[in-house]
Amino acid sequence: MVSVLFVCYGNICRSPIAEGIFRALVVEQGLSEEIQCDSAGTASYHIGELPDRRTRENALEHGLTLTHRARRITGEDLAQFDYFVAMDEANFEAIEKLSHRSVGLHPDDTIFLLREFDPAVNDQPNVPDPYYEGPEVFEEVYQIVLRCCRQLLAYLAQQHNLLLLSERAKEH
Repeated sequence: MVSVLFVCYGNICRSPIAEGIFRALVVEQGLSEEIQCDSAGTASYHIGELPDRRTRENALEHGLTLTHRARRITGEDLAQFDYFVAMDEANFEAIEKLSHRSVGLHPDDTIFLLREFDPAVNDQPNVPDPYYEGPEVFEEVYQIVLRCCRQLLAYLAQQHNLLLLSERAKEH
């Protein structure tokens, strides 16, 4: 089973929406038996909390219910997950530092910025943090994460020889 951990700072806005979107895409593609995901934060401010209310409201507008409880990334996660997807450069660096301190050093091709998968022409490497912003930024984050997660899923399917539903339909 391929496993993906989405990481942001507090694990209450960006990474929980990425986890929710990605999980829904995995289910939609019939790959629940092949791919799993979770999310975590690099800070411990919100451990045990549900995602930010505005994140949950935005998710519900798109048919997603987020029940994840915030947690902090640990060295154990490095052994459990195959891929780490950071929402911004600061969290990317935090994952790299953690991986260098841990026994199971992850190669560079397993730690990504989510926006590396953004099909929109864009020179912005970070998913904006909506925490101090209004509802329009939560929606912007949702749209960025959705398009990036679609591409991430296609990438993982290719890397692990998994067929997406559209590809399975072509075979029949």
